[in-house]
Amino acid sequence: MQDFQFPEFDIFAVRWPWILAAIVGVVYGLKSYMKGGQCVSRARLKGKVVIVTGANSGIGKETAIDLARRGAKVYLACRDEEKGKTAEASVRKLSKNENVFFMKLDLASFKSVRDFAAAFKKKEDQLHILVNNGGIMLWPKSKSEDGFELHMATNYLGTFLLTHLLLDLLKSSAPSRIVCVSATAYQLGTMRLNDINLEEEEYTPGKAYSHSKLALMLFARKLSKELEGTGVTVNTLHPGVVKTQAHRHMPFRSNFFVALCFAPFVFVLMKPAVDGAQTVIHLAVAEELEKVSGKYFVDCEVKDEDPVAKDDETADRLWALTMKWVGLAEADDKEEKEEDENED
Repeated sequence: MQDFQFPEFDIFAVRWPWILAAIVGVVYGLKSYMKGGQCVSRARLKGKVVIVTGANSGIGKETAIDLARRGAKVYLACRDEEKGKTAEASVRKLSKNENVFFMKLDLASFKSVRDFAAAFKKKEDQLHILVNNGGIMLWPKSKSEDGFELHMATNYLGTFLLTHLLLDLLKSSAPSRIVCVSATAYQLGTMRLNDINLEEEEYTPGKAYSHSKLALMLFARKLSKELEGTGVTVNTLHPGVVKTQAHRHMPFRSNFFVALCFAPFVFVLMKPAVDGAQTVIHLAVAEELEKVSGKYFVDCEVKDEDPVAKDDETADRLWALTMKWVGLAEADDKEEKEEDENED
């Protein structure tokens, strides 16, 4: 009688499909979680005029596509003319809306900002939504043509000037909205009003980026109070960790092999631009937000800001200094003088 033998059994051959399924499930779960909140509004924007800065790619372009699909006339305000015109054609095609137009705007140049605002006002007498999305991230140390640290010039000063130059249109078109794309990195910033160019200590791109985003948060807070009762709302947001061209100066992008090692983490943990744009779109179109102003949003929900972004005294001082830096203080003084003369 032969001894009974159990068939050979490779436990790993059985386990591997389950291990693979578990890995796929975890990756899918993480991707779904990182996707974040989605804009569910079906609001139409026919007859509305919109400006989206930094709209040639990434969050800005996805925002422009969505708003154009809703029927808005959308202006893509971009620094690079070739990329801007390419984006114009792409947004028109994807949105099936021919009312999409590129206009040149370099936020790091006060002259460019003024030229853009003047040219826009010749084209339009209305503006319903201004999306302040344009910006840079982790660029090497450099200054703008006006002599300001490049992150501060692009992410804050240019945006401040542009917004002010368009306020008259926004007010006359009310209800209207200003949407400012910030970043959670603002929490790492310290407002250096006496060292706006970060020259008195060791410079790092991360510090400069955080500094500029904190300035943007304080500006939006102050502006929302200045615009109370005008029908113009101002809100800020963190879009999440989004895979866009803005990250091209990230350390892991500096070397091919390092980038290759980080690729799985980038795939799993970073949102695609279309998901990163959802909170921007939500603030631009959601009907329930028509009268909501001075708030900070993450994943389409209101979040409490860090105390550093609630410092009203610093916000007031920053506002006054910025008016001088961008050349608006003289205009304000002239208007006040004319008002006093008229009263006399």
